[in-house]
Amino acid sequence: MDKVIKFKNVSFGYEDKTILEEINFNIEQGDYIGIVGPNGAGKSTMLKLIINQVSPIKGNIELLGNDIKNFNKWEKIGYVNQKSNSFTSSFPATVTEVVSMNLSSKIGLFKHIKKHHLDEVYKVLKLVGLYEYKDRLIGSLSGGQQQKVFIARALIKSPKILILDEPTVGIDVNGQKEFYEILNKLNSKLGLTIIIVSHDLFIVKKEVKKIAFIKDKKVKVMKNTKDDINNDILIDLFDM
Repeated sequence: MDKVIKFKNVSFGYEDKTILEEINFNIEQGDYIGIVGPNGAGKSTMLKLIINQVSPIKGNIELLGNDIKNFNKWEKIGYVNQKSNSFTSSFPATVTEVVSMNLSSKIGLFKHIKKHHLDEVYKVLKLVGLYEYKDRLIGSLSGGQQQKVFIARALIKSPKILILDEPTVGIDVNGQKEFYEILNKLNSKLGLTIIIVSHDLFIVKKEVKKIAFIKDKKVKVMKNTKDDINNDILIDLFDM
C-alpha cells in the first residue's frame, strides 16, 4: 500500500515544553486510524502538524509523497473539526449552500451555481444520507446532522485523506452510531483514508482498523485486533 503520510524523526514543542519527540510512523492509503491518548498528550497537535497549522522543530513530514513544506494540493486533504456543528437556528444558509461553498474555486466568485455543480453536491449528500435535507437551513439540523454536512463539504473536493478532530463531541449516542456508520462506508466502499482523533478510546476501538497511541511524547501505532491490543497494553498505555 502507498504511504500517504510519513513522520520522520518529528519533534514538536512550545518554547521549553516538548510535546512530541522523535516520532516515526506511517499512514497508508485506505487506513482507518484513530489517534488516542491521555488529555494533553498531543492528539490535536498531531493533526495540526498533518494539516500544516504548526511546523515541527525537528524532522520531516510527507503528505502524498511530497515534503509538507512544498505541499500545495490541500484540496486532497479534507478536514472536519469539533466546532463544525455549532450553527444556530437562524444561520441563513441551506445544507446545499454550505456544501457548495467548498466549490467556490470551480464556480467562481459572485456566480450562480450550475446544474453540474449541484449534481456534485447532491452526490455527496446522498453519500452521507442527507439528500432529503438539502434545502433545510443548516441551523435547523441536529449536531450529528451538521457534522455529516461538513463531511459532505469535505468530500466535494474528492480528498484522498479525511481528518476529523473530536467530531462527535456533543452528539447523542444514536447520532454517533450513524456518524461512524458513514465513516466506515467511506473507508470500506470508497477506500478513503480516515484519521480520527478522539478522547474516547472505547468507542474508537470498536470502529477503526488501527490505533495510534500517544503517551510520554511518543506514538505507537498498532493494528486494532484482540491479539495486538489487549487489556495489558491498555493498562500500560493509559495507567488504568
